Amino acid sequence: MKSENIVQKIWALCHILRGDGISYHQYVSELTYLLFLKIAEENGVERLLPPDYRWRDLARHPKEGLLGFYQEMLTHLGTSADSEIIRAIYSFPTTVFSHSENLHAVVEGIAKIGWNDVSGDRFGEIYEGLIEKSSQDVRSGAGQYFTPRALVNSMVRVSKPNLGELIQDPAVGSGGFLITADRFIRLSNSEQAYLINPPKYQGVEIEKNTRRICLMNTFLNGLDADIIHGDALTDDGRKLGAATLVLANPPFGSKAGSRRALRADFPYRNTNKQLAFLQHIYLTLSNGGRAAVVVPDNVLFEDGVGRSLRQDLMTKCILHTILRLPKGIFPGAGVKTNVLFFRKEAGVVSDDVWFYDLRTNMPAFGKTNALLDFHFDDFERVYGADPGGTSQRMDQGENSRWRKLSREQVAERGDNLNWMWLRDENAEQDDAMQDTNEILAAIVGHLRSALNEIDALTSDIEGEDFQLKPAH
Repeated sequence: MKSENIVQKIWALCHILRGDGISYHQYVSELTYLLFLKIAEENGVERLLPPDYRWRDLARHPKEGLLGFYQEMLTHLGTSADSEIIRAIYSFPTTVFSHSENLHAVVEGIAKIGWNDVSGDRFGEIYEGLIEKSSQDVRSGAGQYFTPRALVNSMVRVSKPNLGELIQDPAVGSGGFLITADRFIRLSNSEQAYLINPPKYQGVEIEKNTRRICLMNTFLNGLDADIIHGDALTDDGRKLGAATLVLANPPFGSKAGSRRALRADFPYRNTNKQLAFLQHIYLTLSNGGRAAVVVPDNVLFEDGVGRSLRQDLMTKCILHTILRLPKGIFPGAGVKTNVLFFRKEAGVVSDDVWFYDLRTNMPAFGKTNALLDFHFDDFERVYGADPGGTSQRMDQGENSRWRKLSREQVAERGDNLNWMWLRDENAEQDDAMQDTNEILAAIVGHLRSALNEIDALTSDIEGEDFQLKPAH
């Protein structure tokens, strides 16, 4: 049976859970508990589970009292399983089932699926398919957190993760970047080479249930992954090692409202999450390490702390490529986005910055018009074979999507990296209106930057011990 068919069969049970008032996101989280038990029976991991608390015990239990037994089972697995990873998956469990009848129906539905036709290496694929299914439904609320698979694939392909690397995602979510990187490495090397020098993975996730899903996902895909429950923007981030590769799509928005102090080693203190995550990433890179990070447009043009941070990034790292992404790929967030590609080399700073515009004269993507792998073919071709961006490149001219600015030209623009040179043939605005929009975007950027610095100053007054660094 194909993985997609199994995903569809499991998803079809959703109406039962909706009868218990369970949302789509909660549904996938609840399946973390149930599917692990069934898959453990199928692939031999069951020996790591305590006796009397395995799938067969749940499946054979009478409908009467099933919910109570299930709750007891979850608690026992979270405290008494021999495997640390299994205890982590079931730590502090809470079931959202309200009735034994509905739980029994879901257990029966999972049991009836033809699991014997599924090979062990496809269990992770099935689970990942469920996560993607959840993200595609606008009612789930998960769409804004799910990075389109085609974008993840492209970022991984040009970054070329390899054996022995420490690969990180400080806002790991369900683990998509880590799993895609691992698949790339396995396909590029022999099984023996992988076993001799496997990559290691680290991630940080602030939300307990999302971390649980990530633990399940990485476990089923066979990753050696340390998934920290916490906030990488606080001292939790110090638990991470020096990464050789960071792949990330940090959350958009403000950190205002959190009572936990930002890390003291951040040069530029600000409540803007994207600016804080960007600092974390380039500070945590090892010498020779590289990163591919999704950021919204405002990171490219904000003044004040935003400008100072861009200057710091281009001094401490080599920012070599910016990929301007199409509109509509993060519909929940409603923002325009880019990918920054940079690497860290001691004593070397940014020179030429290359831009690929995949937004202008492109359709808006969304549920009815999916972003696919082939949309990135030309970008990957001009990016070149070297993951650090050192391949020979050629500016293709003002009518092309692929251009460059020297570091001096970037400085002349006030270190504004929001460079738009192509005329949008589909736009209704004339040149004057486009100029007006650019002015308005700059004004909004200044206002947002000022508000973020006010938020940071307010936090300072309320007890956080830090100073705002002035812009250069």
